[in-house]
Amino acid sequence: MARRKTGNVLSGNLDEAREQIMVAAETVFTRFGVAKTTMDDIGREAGVSRPTVYRYFGDRDTLISAIIERRSRMLFAKAREFLFLQPTFADQLVEGLIFLVDRGRSDPLIRILVSPEHMQMAERLVGSSGLAARLTAEMWGPVLERALENGDIRTDVDIQKMSEWIALVQFILVGRLDFDNPDDPAHREMLRNFVLPGLEPSVATVGR
Repeated sequence: MARRKTGNVLSGNLDEAREQIMVAAETVFTRFGVAKTTMDDIGREAGVSRPTVYRYFGDRDTLISAIIERRSRMLFAKAREFLFLQPTFADQLVEGLIFLVDRGRSDPLIRILVSPEHMQMAERLVGSSGLAARLTAEMWGPVLERALENGDIRTDVDIQKMSEWIALVQFILVGRLDFDNPDDPAHREMLRNFVLPGLEPSVATVGR
């Protein structure tokens, strides 16, 4: 398959130029797959040389990590709109997890973060940097903080640790949703019975 060059000119602004390269990379990742795409392919798509790509991103893994972060935040924006339409914190947690995992697993780059088959790549790309944990906390931190203020969750909940647990739950859900319909009530039942109770205030606390 022929690889094409767009002839694009990079912006003189550092952030805009990095964005242009990431957009070009996303295009060729979609076309050829993450594993088969080279920095030469990305350079051609962006209309620049391979050394230019390396000047903005030190190596391929750094570029992929930056794209994962970018696309995750795009998904988070949509997810937060969806979450805050839910009437209760329980619905936010349950429906929000289904929403995020269902859409994240269909994105070939976000899937690197949330799927078992990419565990080795995820560890290499984001494990040592803590990107996965930071992104999960970024997504769920505001939701958990609001729930804490409203008395919807226990006051002793460590939001950072809870975000890490939510990240692990997402791994479980990816495997389930890959083989079952996302609308299957069994997924929601699992979350309500085994995840939500770890956050809810005890009856004694509520009654004080």
